Amino acid sequence: MRSKTMSVQKRANLTGLLFIMPNLLGFLIFIALPLLFSFVLSFFEWDAITTMTFKGFDNYVKLFHDQGFIISLVNTVYYTVASVPLTLIVGLLLAVALNVKVKLSGLYQTAFFMPNIVSMVAAAVVWQAIYHPTMGPVNMLLNTIGIAKPPLWTSDIHWAMPSIIIMSIWKNAGYYMVIIYAALQNISRSLYEAADIDGANAVNKFFHITIPMLSPTLFFVSIISIISSFKVFDQVFLLTDGGPGRATNVLVYFIYKNSFSYFKFGYSSAAAYALFFIILILTIIQYKMQKNNEA
Repeated sequence: MRSKTMSVQKRANLTGLLFIMPNLLGFLIFIALPLLFSFVLSFFEWDAITTMTFKGFDNYVKLFHDQGFIISLVNTVYYTVASVPLTLIVGLLLAVALNVKVKLSGLYQTAFFMPNIVSMVAAAVVWQAIYHPTMGPVNMLLNTIGIAKPPLWTSDIHWAMPSIIIMSIWKNAGYYMVIIYAALQNISRSLYEAADIDGANAVNKFFHITIPMLSPTLFFVSIISIISSFKVFDQVFLLTDGGPGRATNVLVYFIYKNSFSYFKFGYSSAAAYALFFIILILTIIQYKMQKNNEA
């Protein structure tokens, strides 16, 4: 009887393994092995044509003496520091506004979430038209209200990164809105009712009930938004191509150019792992800070 039970268990295990095998093979072939290969490659110099030359940690040391890498790191930090708080604030405010029972709230939710599912290529085409220096609606509006020389946006070294940030907020805020809105549904109405009895106004309830109750969700979305911001690439590639000059040359774009324009595969792999360790350190710091706040 026991052997029969074990045989049934083995067949069940084998069946389960067969079901996950396609996904497991895909993970190994397209994710795990390339990750391992790129890590090994980061210690070599290779252009895909000549023989691989072992360089040890030279690629990593060279990164922090490379002005291009430093500029891309500074640009990425600039993008992250500006875009993450603004995106989360917009997402939070939209979620709180939609949490109030209003007519057509479902339609508003769909409208605010729609940019997130729009193809980045399509979104870039639209925003290129919006940012057009002479025919774009933004500059036409600015001219109408008396601003004679509005910004050139993506063509201006000072406005190119803010242009990317504005587009990113529009694209991503709806996604975080949905997550925060779902968390708002789990806040007990009795807390707000008790606050009403005590005479609390809307601002007090927002800062003393809503924000504290949303802290786990806000911690989660802040982590994924920071990770996402350090991986920004599509907007830069499509709108500015890293320019003008190097004003929007971010880390992933730096990795892309070194890989597929200059064929420095070992060097770009080192840059990719430097980015990985930066994100890992930031995530650990956030996690520690969250734990300290809970304590």
